[in-house]
Amino acid sequence: MAPETDLLARTHAYAESILTERLASTFLFHNVDHTREVVEAVKEIGRHSALSDKDLETLLIAAWLHDVGYRDGRMNHERTSMQIARTFLEEQGVGEKRIEKVLQCIAATEMPQRPQNALAEIMCDADLHHLATDGYAEKSELLRQEISLLTGEKVSKRKWLQGNKLFYEKHHYFTEYGRTVLEPRKQANLQRIEAAIAEREAGKAAEKEAVKAREQEKQALKTEAKAGKEKEGKEAKKEKEKRPERGVETMFRLTSQNHVELSAMADNKANIMITVNSIIVSILVSILIRKFEEFPNLVVPTIILTLVCLVTIVFAVLATRPNVSSGTFTREDILAKRTNLLFFGNFHNVSLQDYEAGVREMMNDSEFLYGSMTRDIYYQGKVLGRKYRLLRISYTVFMFGFVLAVLSFGIAIFFFPVVD
Repeated sequence: MAPETDLLARTHAYAESILTERLASTFLFHNVDHTREVVEAVKEIGRHSALSDKDLETLLIAAWLHDVGYRDGRMNHERTSMQIARTFLEEQGVGEKRIEKVLQCIAATEMPQRPQNALAEIMCDADLHHLATDGYAEKSELLRQEISLLTGEKVSKRKWLQGNKLFYEKHHYFTEYGRTVLEPRKQANLQRIEAAIAEREAGKAAEKEAVKAREQEKQALKTEAKAGKEKEGKEAKKEKEKRPERGVETMFRLTSQNHVELSAMADNKANIMITVNSIIVSILVSILIRKFEEFPNLVVPTIILTLVCLVTIVFAVLATRPNVSSGTFTREDILAKRTNLLFFGNFHNVSLQDYEAGVREMMNDSEFLYGSMTRDIYYQGKVLGRKYRLLRISYTVFMFGFVLAVLSFGIAIFFFPVVD
């Protein structure tokens, strides 16, 4: 790359003076750091686009000046940037034709992006280069805070993640470098966003289920207390006096709550395994497999890593895969106290009338009620045991398999190098 020209150096200094001295402190994202990153992205994409030194300099001038319009506020900042750029470049004696090229590049960054030529396409891809970087999450958070400060409206993280997901899905890069190099990285970041959304939704659903379970438990206990008062017989009264009601209620409540939280944790752990290994497989398929002709020594390590990821994903999916029973019970099951009406899997296929009759029977019999709650906790524990057993297998396969894959890559690279 040619050294920085006098014109480019003056543009650099002029843009940084505006962005560091005259920009409001509320611009947490659109500041001098963002502009410097866009300039570096222009250099990166420009190196792979066979640009002449003059065209690259034109692009770098546009990159330095594309956000100086934020000096006068957020509204129509692209137009303001173009006005500032024209005035500055005219003062520097730049020709009209070149000024128009710079202004076209700045105008193309207005959302939605609509570049009209190859230089504008590079400018657009450089402006959104951060979508494909490892630091996308930190930059996204700065932009969220900036918008909240400028609009006075707080944007929730859940709503922001949903908006980011839609933006990533609709956005596409224009240059060949953007499509082949940046797009796979952006897709990997999109999968991380989707995983974060799924994790938040899972946590929210688990919290709702826990609240619902506590309410149902309170209602069941109230019903049992009412039924117990109406029971006759000295023996029943003595048994009720002996039973530590408050301690029993606390035990059932805490145990059920713990089981719900453990189930949510297991689902989150499985989701992490699925997401991480899906990203690895997508990278292998989109990038590494296409290089087998150039690097045949990487075929075996790639197969090993792919198999490890697939086995890990299978066990993680099995850990979250639901198992629903027939969902029916008979009158004989109720009378014999063999069914648990507190679990949906035992009644989802029976009529409302039959279920109400069964629940009334259970509420009138404290032994039946406590027995149902005991069975419910027991089978929750069985399900949790299966979940965590499959999760342990998934994590073990991933841990040892990943180490084996990395070692195989090292052996392939150092002991079986590609011969030119």
